[in-house]
Amino acid sequence: MSSDAIDPKFRRRVTGLAIAAAVGGFLFGFDSSVVNGAVDAIGKQIVEPAVSGPAFDFVKGFVVAVALLASALGAWIAGGLADRWGRPRVMLVGAILFFLSAIGAGLSQTIWDLMLWRVIGGIGIGIASVIAPAYIGEVAPKGVRGGLASLQQLAITIGILVALVSDAAWNAAAGNNPVNAVWLNLGGWRWMFIVGVIPAIVYGFLALRIPESPRYLLLVGRRDEAQRVFSTIMPKEEIDGAIGDIERGIAEDKKNAKASLRGPALGLNPIVWIGIILSVFQQFVGINVVFYYSNSLWTAVGLGAQASLLSVLSGVVNVAVTFIAIALVDRIGRRLLLLVGSIGMALTLGLEAVAFSFATLHNGQLTLPTSWAVVSVVAANVFIIAFGATWGPLVWVLLGEIFPSRIRARALGVAAAAQWIANFIISETFPPLSAWSLPWTYTIYAGFAAASFFFVLWVVPETKGVALERTEDLFLRENRPGRRRARQSA
Repeated sequence: MSSDAIDPKFRRRVTGLAIAAAVGGFLFGFDSSVVNGAVDAIGKQIVEPAVSGPAFDFVKGFVVAVALLASALGAWIAGGLADRWGRPRVMLVGAILFFLSAIGAGLSQTIWDLMLWRVIGGIGIGIASVIAPAYIGEVAPKGVRGGLASLQQLAITIGILVALVSDAAWNAAAGNNPVNAVWLNLGGWRWMFIVGVIPAIVYGFLALRIPESPRYLLLVGRRDEAQRVFSTIMPKEEIDGAIGDIERGIAEDKKNAKASLRGPALGLNPIVWIGIILSVFQQFVGINVVFYYSNSLWTAVGLGAQASLLSVLSGVVNVAVTFIAIALVDRIGRRLLLLVGSIGMALTLGLEAVAFSFATLHNGQLTLPTSWAVVSVVAANVFIIAFGATWGPLVWVLLGEIFPSRIRARALGVAAAAQWIANFIISETFPPLSAWSLPWTYTIYAGFAAASFFFVLWVVPETKGVALERTEDLFLRENRPGRRRARQSA
């Protein structure tokens, strides 16, 4: 079924379900950025009274980054929970955890209770990051699956932008010092966290309203319920065919159920490794460095006074270009967009490396000549465009498509956990790497972007328009693009 052939009534229904699930991505983006406006105040009010000396920066950074490790744990367990309880119930768990974390982090008094609430919130975010693409992939017709799955990344980018705007508003309300009390005698930084209860409540409400995934219902033998759900998202005459495809896939999966995630490739099924590598590449190109450390970048190029505004502008660009992916993914496909994105990221990161090779230190402040400052600013935003229109959303699309139904939720959990750990590694290593050599740091990221091009070229096939039950076959070793190319040349 092409996207053009889908009845508008069913398109609206399935789009609504996809948007509801993608609110989990909003929590993901909001949580990843909201802490940046609060980090200095956390250092002053929470960390400084307990820790001093060389350990101060490490502890402050770990308080921020511990949520990423907790998100990896949440992603890891999400698949098993989703296969046991169903998709919407696990979404509700994620919403409750994030709700508790928002209040707890905002009211915390010590390093330990702040870290506890950050861990609880991180687990909730990790859960949401897995369930959204799994659910969207399972309810979306193949003709629009790519565009709807891209809503996950769109929600992430909107969450990042809203967090940046919210932080700026609370910072202004606190007189540009988020330690200052704003309301109910609570500092501005505390309200930055507490407002997270709003999207958590919305996500929880939606989780209670959306139907269960029909694939999950068939997996647990609830065929009548699956038929009722399908009747709301596709024409009646297509339901029996869709159910038949899924039931055949489930029967085939049960024959190989003992294999689970395990396989001959270093203990895992090769398809799981492909998901892990895609997730790691998405983070190792350094996208979160741009958002986590953008203020430092703009200060380095002489635009420190406009740093917050430029960070918000980068967030707007990130949101806007995601619509490019949504418009193109079901027209020209996943693979070509990923290849183009890899080239764009490698070139712009390479330009950043060259630009910062001309940087000099003046009174401890890194500065660039005006011409190279312009190059750096332009390259950073073109990099965001290259990532946001391709690797940002499309990795989530592929993670929702490539795994067979018997392991989809669990494999997605493993891949998402790898993504969170990669995020943690990049976030924690950037400060020491940049202190060593900023040009070489960007060169490393450019190298990963170049490597991602060849990985997609040789390993990742096109999944556009392929039924969800058949995408796994495309990733069999003999069907991968590199193998086909080798056979053709022979």
